[in-house]
Amino acid sequence: MNITTEFLDKHNVSGPRYTSYPPANFFHTKFTSKDYIEQLIASNDQQPENISLYIHIPFCPQRCHFCGCNTETGQKKSVLERYIQAVKQEIRNVSSHLNVTTRKVTQIHWGGGTPNAIAMHYIEDIMNLIKERFIIDPHAEIAIECSPAYLEFAHIDQMAAMGFNRMSLGIQDFREDVLKVVNRQAPKHPVKEIVDYLRSKGFSGINLDFIYGLPLQTLESVSDTIAKAIEIKPDRIVTFSYAHVPWVKEEQLKLEKIGLPQPKDKMQMLIQNIKQLQDAGYVAIGIDHFAHPDDQLTKAFMSNRLHRNFQGYCTLETTGQVYAFGSSSISQLWGAYAQNHKNINNYMDAIASTGFAIERGYTMTLGQQVVRSVINSIMCNGLLLFEEIAAQFAMSVAEIKEIVQYDASKLADFEKDNLISISAEGIKISNSGRMIARNIAMAFDPDLKQGDTIYSKTV
Repeated sequence: MNITTEFLDKHNVSGPRYTSYPPANFFHTKFTSKDYIEQLIASNDQQPENISLYIHIPFCPQRCHFCGCNTETGQKKSVLERYIQAVKQEIRNVSSHLNVTTRKVTQIHWGGGTPNAIAMHYIEDIMNLIKERFIIDPHAEIAIECSPAYLEFAHIDQMAAMGFNRMSLGIQDFREDVLKVVNRQAPKHPVKEIVDYLRSKGFSGINLDFIYGLPLQTLESVSDTIAKAIEIKPDRIVTFSYAHVPWVKEEQLKLEKIGLPQPKDKMQMLIQNIKQLQDAGYVAIGIDHFAHPDDQLTKAFMSNRLHRNFQGYCTLETTGQVYAFGSSSISQLWGAYAQNHKNINNYMDAIASTGFAIERGYTMTLGQQVVRSVINSIMCNGLLLFEEIAAQFAMSVAEIKEIVQYDASKLADFEKDNLISISAEGIKISNSGRMIARNIAMAFDPDLKQGDTIYSKTV
């Protein structure tokens, strides 16, 4: 990729991240638990047949000032235990509506919050229930997001025994002064030793997360952090752009007072990250994401078999409809999205009284399902073949183009700058174009209001 500041500045506009389509701002409270149950039942006869499970643990020992997640701090043990029981009850209730004897679980993902900050026996308790209620595919990806500040080697032993085989470590930055000003604890053990130990216990797809655009970060310091990450040789490296949305998370105002890098400096950090990682042999598989050539995600990317959901990138082979558990978690079914109550007390009370805890959601139209497939193909594989989408929905190419309001003139600037090539079959995005896949996808989004400022910047 030959990325310049001018290139990024030109395309740095507000737009959806497209981790879902329609985006989460479309969700509404008229979608209830009754609607969710109907969609659960319908999902048994929809694709993909596989089941993905997501467990949300909303607890953190302390809250990072940059965080945009739904988390809680300082909860008593009694609250944690009640929460775990609520999640287990929700798993029982949801699974009772699924064809668990014919559909296999190919993905389990634990996120938060900080899942590894709770006692391992709570995690084991939920994992045992999942194994009791579902058929787990022998090659299932079982992943957990961990903060290295609270990770012991004994925890890795315990998680391996439970069946975990993937781990993502939230490093964010190797500089302790940066971590201190964003209120994040430094790793308890050297990250390289953690990664090496994970490998010895059979973990693969090991990921390190970093954030650029935080206070005190400079071009040189971010370069040093990425260089250290490359030396550790994880399978995957993610360099997230810090999304400053204080109107969503007021805590982020604290970072403004310290001072954030200027947009032009942040863009230079991104350009530098890309060059360093590609020079080291990592493949850019998607926005902010890089993977080793031998990693499963790279292989899926090279064969146009990459997929993406709220939990991140995955392969089409392991992709399933996502059934999510815990406060604020979002289920991604073929026909609908359903989000649980964000407040943990409201979540636990709802589970106790009705067995479900849906706060809002969205039922998709057929047209939106088509748009979702088009945008997923663009975002994940840099490719749009109209015939493939038409075959998926048993429609004509003309019908697909009408649904997405296809107009080649919307893509003229991208084509002129050699970011895409357009043919009768569809479009193909160049390597440089992949950096602005969100912008290109926006041209196929008939529901997008141009100039909408509710979204973060695309770069």
